[in-house]
Amino acid sequence: MGLLTVSGCKSYWIDANVENQTGRPIHELEVDYPSASFGTNSLAPGAAFHYRFQVRDSGAVRVNYVSVDGKTVHVDGIELDEQVQGQLTIRLLPGEKVDFLPSWKASRSEK
Repeated sequence: MGLLTVSGCKSYWIDANVENQTGRPIHELEVDYPSASFGTNSLAPGAAFHYRFQVRDSGAVRVNYVSVDGKTVHVDGIELDEQVQGQLTIRLLPGEKVDFLPSWKASRSEK
């Protein structure tokens, strides 16, 4: 029986929750983050969508969705760094507004 030793790099993860607080259903939700994206076909009013992703690059988070009246909404959000880890709540609000609420854990080098 062999042992596998892993050393060197650490994986950084973000637990994201997207909350639909627009008061109306939305469709074709897509959240773009550095090097990838996630989403869902629809999100009911008051519902939330959870997704966990690994940060592999630095760049902006962007939210795109289609409102119930067929309008495509694009909102640029916060910048992510490759070594950030923690939680990110994305609240979709009335009037095509979006709140990005991060709660990051300090990396080993920041402690």
